[in-house]
Amino acid sequence: MTRTVLVPSSLVREAEDKREATRKLGTVARAATVFRIDRVVVYPDVGGEDGRFDGGFVTTVLAYAATAPYLRKEVWAVREELEHVGVLPPLRLPTETGSGSDGSGSLRQGIVTEVGPENRVRVNCGLQHPISLPTPPALAPVERGSRVSIRVSSRRPLRAKLVDEPLPGFTVERAAIDASLRHRDAGLRVAASRHGEPLSAARVESLGQRVAADGLTVAFGAPERGLPEILDHGPTDETASQREASEDSETTEPDARFDLWLNTVPQQGSAVVRTEEAMFATLAPLSLG
Repeated sequence: MTRTVLVPSSLVREAEDKREATRKLGTVARAATVFRIDRVVVYPDVGGEDGRFDGGFVTTVLAYAATAPYLRKEVWAVREELEHVGVLPPLRLPTETGSGSDGSGSLRQGIVTEVGPENRVRVNCGLQHPISLPTPPALAPVERGSRVSIRVSSRRPLRAKLVDEPLPGFTVERAAIDASLRHRDAGLRVAASRHGEPLSAARVESLGQRVAADGLTVAFGAPERGLPEILDHGPTDETASQREASEDSETTEPDARFDLWLNTVPQQGSAVVRTEEAMFATLAPLSLG
C-alpha cells in the first residue's frame, strides 16, 4: 500500500538562512525514509512563504536528498538551492540482499545514460562503469535520463537486470493538496493537527491496521501556520459537512478532505511542535499495524 506525506511550500518559512533550511529538510527526508514513505508531495501555501524559500526550494532539496549519493553528480547540476546540501544527513536506504541470479540481490537506483539498438541501454547505477542492459518489455520505452531500478544479483561476475519495481526510497513532486487527497492510492487521509482528536493507545492498533491494509496520506502544516490556517478549513467544518451529508445521504456526498484530524502530540510540553517533529510523532504510531 502506498504511503504519502504532504508538506507545505512554506515548510522552512522560519529558517534563519539557507543552511538551516536545508538541515530542516534533511530531517524531513530522514522521517520519510525511516517510515518507508513512498511519495512526498509539496503542496502550495503561497500565503505562508517568506519569499526566500518557496516550493521550488523545498522540492529541489528534498528531491536531491532522495537521489542515491552515487547518482547525484549525474542527475544534479550546480544550483543555488543546493548550496548547503553537505549538511543533509545520509538516508542509508536499506537494500534487499542475496547472491542468486534469479531475481534476488540488491536493488539500486540507476539513470539511463545512453539508448542503443535492440532495446539495450547503458545505465549508471553507481558501479565502477555504466553497464549495458536489455530493456524488458514491461519497461519499454526507456529514454535517456530516465531513472530505473536495477537488480544486482552478483558483483563478480557482474549480473544485473532492469526490473519493474519501485525505486528505493521516496519520490518528490509538487501538487495541490486536494488533488493529492483524491489520488487513487490515498488510503486513509489524515490531517496532523493540534486541533484534531488526541491519539490514544486504544486507537493505535486499529489505525495501524487500516494503514497497513489501505495505505496512508497524511498532511502536515507549517511553523506557526497549521492546516486550519493554510486550508481555511478545520476539523469542525468537516464534521459539520459530514453530518449534513448523512441527513440527506441519497443526494449529498460528504465534503470532507480528510477521514480523520489527529493530534499525535496530546498535552504537548512545548508551545510549538515543529513539522519535522510532528512527522516522527505521527508516522511512528501509524506504522504499528
